[in-house]
Amino acid sequence: MSLTPVNPAGLARPVGYSHGMRGRGELLFVAGQVGWDQAGRMVSDDLLAQFDQALANVLAVVQEAGGGPESIARMTLYVTDKDEYVRLRREIGAAYRRRMGKHFPAMALIEIQALLEEGGKIEIEATALL
Repeated sequence: MSLTPVNPAGLARPVGYSHGMRGRGELLFVAGQVGWDQAGRMVSDDLLAQFDQALANVLAVVQEAGGGPESIARMTLYVTDKDEYVRLRREIGAAYRRRMGKHFPAMALIEIQALLEEGGKIEIEATALL
């Protein structure tokens, strides 16, 4: 399995994501993950801490299926406060790179009114190619 970024020259240069990813293999659909610990408690009311835990939870599912960060083809981030995300963009980027390295899947960020989980600020879902 390998994924190859698809970034057409006619589109704006992506920063921190790829326009598309191409590959062959078995698909793994990862349900939306929030900043919960093993006991199902939110790790913090801080967006950065929730992001880091949610991404760790996504990677735990991918690793359990036999993949790694480089297996993730697509991620969608749902945030309750886009402005807060933008303010923390640099710190979030550093946390992302600690877990994902320089692998940048096709990504979308969507601002939503609220998450089902009380106090949740971010939810991440992913599709991986194994």
